[in-house]
Amino acid sequence: MSVTIRYLTHPQVHVDPATDVRRWSLNPVGAARVAALVARPGALCRTRRVISSDEVKALETARPLADALGASLEIRPLMHENDRSATGFLPPAVFEEVADAFFAAPQHSVRGWETALAAQARIVAEVDVCLAGPQGGDVLLVGHGAVGTLLYCALSGVGIDRAYDQGAGGGGCWFGFDLTDRKPHQRWQPMETLMRDV
Repeated sequence: MSVTIRYLTHPQVHVDPATDVRRWSLNPVGAARVAALVARPGALCRTRRVISSDEVKALETARPLADALGASLEIRPLMHENDRSATGFLPPAVFEEVADAFFAAPQHSVRGWETALAAQARIVAEVDVCLAGPQGGDVLLVGHGAVGTLLYCALSGVGIDRAYDQGAGGGGCWFGFDLTDRKPHQRWQPMETLMRDV
């Protein structure tokens, strides 16, 4: 039986400039989207492992899903979002400019951020560690938009490019791949598509 690995980004968050981004929580919209998927997990029904970044917003996505699926929850700190602690919170327009530069010049640190190449190497290595050995069912990885895009690029064999990002909308998107060939099945999809039975 084939094993499907899915990478899911956390949905919408409460933006609080006074709080470390890594400690941001889901906002009511994001929490409602997670609750809807918990109520109808559809395509996730064969998931036996849920593996999450240790950031609050990722855990608030992963924990209720793991509980609903009766799956183990594993917390992996190295699955965190690209390190942006050098700048802390940036106003949305400025953040988008810096994020564009982050993807456009993967080998360079933009305003002290972790480079895209370093973040990509980290997330790929961590996923490889998580998926080493046989799996007892499907696996759900819960993380973040930038490193998720870097993972998608690596698995797809394409260069780092923001064109492969999940796009606007606040997150809550996923892509899947087989454990064996590690090639994405499709581009990013809204998490609501997982509610469909397979």
